Parts: sequence; C-alpha cells; structure tokens
Amino acid sequence: MPKLHFTLPSGDKKTVEAPSGISVMQAARDAGIEDILADCGGAMACATCHVFVDPETFRMLDAHSDAEDEMLDFAATERSETSRLSCQITVTPEMDGAHFTVPVEI
Repeated sequence: MPKLHFTLPSGDKKTVEAPSGISVMQAARDAGIEDILADCGGAMACATCHVFVDPETFRMLDAHSDAEDEMLDFAATERSETSRLSCQITVTPEMDGAHFTVPVEI
C-alpha cells in the first residue's frame, strides 16, 4: 500500500498507509488525522479537507475540476498553487511517498 505523509498544522508529521482507490481525505480520516475535518464527507461542498500537495505529487495528479477550483476560491482560507481538496484526490500506487500539508484554518 502507498505511504502518504502528512504535515499537520502543529508541525507534527504523520505517515499513513492507504489502499489504492480511496481518497486522500478518507485515508487521512481512517488514520485518525482530525485536522482534516471533511465536514461534507467528500461531497466537495465545504473545503474542510483542503491540503497543500508537494510539487512532485501535484504534477502527477489530474487537473482539478472547475467545481473544485471554485470551492477552493470560495472556502479555502489559504490557497496556493498546489492547493487541492483531498476528497478529490484518489490514492494510486504511484503516490507512494506523497507529501500533503494540512493548512492552519483561520
């Protein structure tokens, strides 16, 4: 299973193993990462699963949809060029070693 690395708002780091086919959001929640709130449960209706994706991983992802882009514009308190909603990223074997940073929400 791919290992995903998360940097939490506290600065703590957590590595989780995730089966391919689930969302990064679900992998984080299953591993007990409470900083990814996922209030809407992955329906792309809130942006509480916003993460910054490391540039190497970001380049391998499919482009975000217009709806995801709009949600990030509307709801993400901090947005960067590598911002994504983790509910919209599907774990693949190629993502082994991917890094995600959970932003501090204001």
